[in-house]
Amino acid sequence: MAVRPCTSLDEMRAAFAPIWHYFGQSPPAEDAVKHFHRVMRPERAHAVFAGDKAVAGSAAFEFDLTIPGGQVKAAGLTVVGVLPTHRRRGLLRDMMRAQIDAAHACNEPLAVLWPSQDSIYGQFGFGMASQSAEIDVPRERTAPYRDIPVVGTARIVPLDEAEPLVAPVYARVAQETPGMFARSSAWWQDRILTDHPFRRQSGGALQCVVIEIDGVPAAYALYRLNPWFERGSSTGNTLVVEAMGEAPEATYAIWRYLFGIDWLARLKAAYLPADHPMLLSLAEPRRLNFLLREGIWIRLIDVGAALSARSYASDDAVVIEVTDEFCPWNAGRWRVARGGAERTGAEADLACEVQSLGCVYLGGFTFAALADALRVQELRPGAVARADALFRTDRGPWCPELF
Repeated sequence: MAVRPCTSLDEMRAAFAPIWHYFGQSPPAEDAVKHFHRVMRPERAHAVFAGDKAVAGSAAFEFDLTIPGGQVKAAGLTVVGVLPTHRRRGLLRDMMRAQIDAAHACNEPLAVLWPSQDSIYGQFGFGMASQSAEIDVPRERTAPYRDIPVVGTARIVPLDEAEPLVAPVYARVAQETPGMFARSSAWWQDRILTDHPFRRQSGGALQCVVIEIDGVPAAYALYRLNPWFERGSSTGNTLVVEAMGEAPEATYAIWRYLFGIDWLARLKAAYLPADHPMLLSLAEPRRLNFLLREGIWIRLIDVGAALSARSYASDDAVVIEVTDEFCPWNAGRWRVARGGAERTGAEADLACEVQSLGCVYLGGFTFAALADALRVQELRPGAVARADALFRTDRGPWCPELF
């Protein structure tokens, strides 16, 4: 059994069936695959067939991913799954080999994913690049730290009218935030603003609110109202799917709107940035039940191209000796400076596996933290501090969307 790219919508549908199985669902309907097809070429899906049945599948979106100082092409890996009838045969490794080689051939120096299990993808060179937060807060515990006038006006808009209002806000935030990726109109319509039944499940309909400041959209939120009553009292929740503002005042305004929705007992949200300003803007931040877990993971497919694409914060240079068993073309010593990254025969300052470069690439973690975790070896005194000064970023990474 060999991994191969899909050649049609039918094969693409077959490739998705293994991961649908793990979600407890029947194979995907034709309509579900058509939605994927609008934002993914069939050949970016790979499958392993046993006869005419797919027993393993995976796929990759084609992203323009924001990194410190700009954007870079990246493969957004998704729907990776192997049927339990065919586990422990090396099929996952074969699929990852095929996906990374395909991304390399497409000149995508990075791969990015949300792992379903955090012990899987390190063996293929991925490193945890960001953290993601969840909250579950009683609405009566959302008083602000200080009463600040809320700017702008809120307007609820129908989903079919939302894209021209919310897409520019997202684009402005994404341009400055490592870990976010550009969204096409097709992505907005099929992935964000279409209220698919499988996304709604038993929750309320998807709602959209826009905050306008001086008549211009400056923040938005997508959310669901999930009412429930016990003994006549509300125990339901507002579930925030996505919320952001292009400036601190706009972010504050959209969250004050969400916290102020009546008739619901709690507010819940996930996929929030680890440094969300609500931690400092609420009077009782402990009541947020602010839970951190791993966010997106990054794999440097082409170390030279990936390191050359991002910006650096000092005029120094460091030489890093990289180990990479899965993509051996990356192994060796790399001199990293503001001019980019290049191979060198000079003595190394640091040594690490490629997974550790994935951790620091977006600015989510530091070389010092990796050294404390025994994942970076300092070969010259002071090299860790110099590397952290070089890789320093002003904005932490965040990906607001599970893909």
